[in-house]
Amino acid sequence: MSASLFLLAAAATASPPAPQEPAAPPVLVKLLASDRFETAKAALRADHARLVDEIIALTEIPAPPFGESERGRAFADLMRKSGFADVTTDAVGNVVANRPGRNRKLGPLIVAAHLDTVFPKGTDVTVKREGTRLMAPGIGDDSRGLAVLLAFHRALDKAGIETDRDIMFVGNVGEEGPGDLRGMRHLFGEGQPGRKAAAFISIDSSGAETIVTRGVGSRRHHIIFNGPGGHSFDKFGIVNPMVPLAKTVTGLYTITVPGDPRTTYSASVVGGGTSVNTIPPRVFLDVDIRSVSPAEVERVDGELRAIVDRAVAEENATRDTSRGTVSVTFERIGERPAGQTDEKAGLGALAFAASRAFGYKTRFIPVSTDANVPMNLGIPAIAIGSGGSGGAEHSPDEWIDVEIEESVRGMSAGLATVIAAASR
Repeated sequence: MSASLFLLAAAATASPPAPQEPAAPPVLVKLLASDRFETAKAALRADHARLVDEIIALTEIPAPPFGESERGRAFADLMRKSGFADVTTDAVGNVVANRPGRNRKLGPLIVAAHLDTVFPKGTDVTVKREGTRLMAPGIGDDSRGLAVLLAFHRALDKAGIETDRDIMFVGNVGEEGPGDLRGMRHLFGEGQPGRKAAAFISIDSSGAETIVTRGVGSRRHHIIFNGPGGHSFDKFGIVNPMVPLAKTVTGLYTITVPGDPRTTYSASVVGGGTSVNTIPPRVFLDVDIRSVSPAEVERVDGELRAIVDRAVAEENATRDTSRGTVSVTFERIGERPAGQTDEKAGLGALAFAASRAFGYKTRFIPVSTDANVPMNLGIPAIAIGSGGSGGAEHSPDEWIDVEIEESVRGMSAGLATVIAAASR
């Protein structure tokens, strides 16, 4: 998930903060006034050069979808060097380490950043530097988040801060598109440690102004249209699967959707055929449906299926089927659950107050992140930024700025959120 998506979502859908903002929770007020938190902030500043080195080191290890293992091993090693005592890697590749709290009977707070990037194998991930600007694919989404997890733990140690709850730090796999949240699905699966969590915080992309409290759900289909195929001249007049595919695309874009809850769809990828002089035996279309409302995802999905069925039936009724008919198959290639976390109380209000305390013009936004999974299970969950600034996520010229003042300010807001959430 990218910071640019944060900004786009904010511009398109986020409402300005309510005039009556929730009061800062007492646990946060006490923390921000404490000497130990001042020590933790000083530790973040003193540790900043190491943070930058770790961002670069992690970024330059390729981590394409389903290829995160090498970066995972490096992250586990950095965790051990940062003082974690019990670093493990689970069955799907999530790297997990626990920081014990005072009361082991309480459910843990889980804080995570994702190992994977959207970029395919073979992408050049060499980091280029111009002053305080670092440029490389995946550097902000989410190498910086991983390094911030390490810096948080070291700052907690340096300040001697103890929390009531355990804090489980996770470098997880499978956040980006093809991964379909597989790391979180495993962590929060039946019998897994996530099911006992009291709350979840994802550190994802740069900045500190936006807080994701609404998880955008999605459904993605690979729709395959099959037909008999044949020579374009000799077999002219037989059914052609390209026709219902085209009608599906135009029909999809007649579906009306509400602005609230925000709902979208996209005909994103097409392919198939064999040559320019052949009626194709097989073509395909990939479609993405998104909404913060599960009901809207279901509605649009149902209308899409009706459009496809009608287009196929029309083609089979219109052209020659003596050599066979057009058929269609839906393959689901992605499903992200939707969810929401309270913005007026609890974790959402806490994160808002922490961000405000450091001078940010904070706002809540809807985005799809790792937090979707615990949100959908009813576990309070949010996604916050890793501090600093950045841009061009999901593109080869992705960048972050590691200027120390803005970096430390954003990380301090995030660390305050983490400590206060684990002290409730």
